[in-house]
Amino acid sequence: MTPLVLLPGMMCDARLFAPQIATFSAQRAVHVAALTTDSIAACAAHILQGAPPVFALAGLSMGGIVAMEILRQAPSRVDRIALLDTNPLAEVDAIRARRTRQIEKVQDGHLLDVIRDEMKPHYLANGPHRADILDLCMDMAASLGPATFINQSKALASRPDQTETLRSASVPALVLCGRDDALCPVHRHELMHDLLSSSVLQVIENAGHLPTLEQPQKTTAALSRWLEDT
Repeated sequence: MTPLVLLPGMMCDARLFAPQIATFSAQRAVHVAALTTDSIAACAAHILQGAPPVFALAGLSMGGIVAMEILRQAPSRVDRIALLDTNPLAEVDAIRARRTRQIEKVQDGHLLDVIRDEMKPHYLANGPHRADILDLCMDMAASLGPATFINQSKALASRPDQTETLRSASVPALVLCGRDDALCPVHRHELMHDLLSSSVLQVIENAGHLPTLEQPQKTTAALSRWLEDT
């Protein structure tokens, strides 16, 4: 079977995809890539160096942004693409300025304060597992550390617009998001769905920015259908 490469969101690791890895690793090779460089292009190039010759590619949030750049750099190697809770557009000035302030706070030793006070409140829909998932987000961020936060912030601030990449793509595509995603709202995913000629749009109810953990069964089912699409 075609290997699956998973790209986690900002300050997340393989635990973001734990339910999906548990399902798919029984059927195919599953690789989770780290996003640690300070540019999206460099991050994509680094992942391509270690990735299988041809692979299915799924990315959430920042992972989706890097996935689009991988598709731009090496379209012949991407068998299919899934873009989860992400954004194809370049950074806007207001968010870029906010990232600069966050980098300064993290450089002063306040990484966990930034994650807890400025990022966590926007992650999730209300649900029975919200507190546990937020605790996991804090643990993932602490594990990755300040240097990764700073590099990822710089990469996101300078990211390119990928609308032409999506418009020119012809691979089977899944565009998926939580209905209540406050960071990457549904209309961004409708745009990606419109740009991608062979895409399915899936909106997951009762989920926010991290549907892989908030609604793992529904998200895994959607990814399964995408992987099996011929």
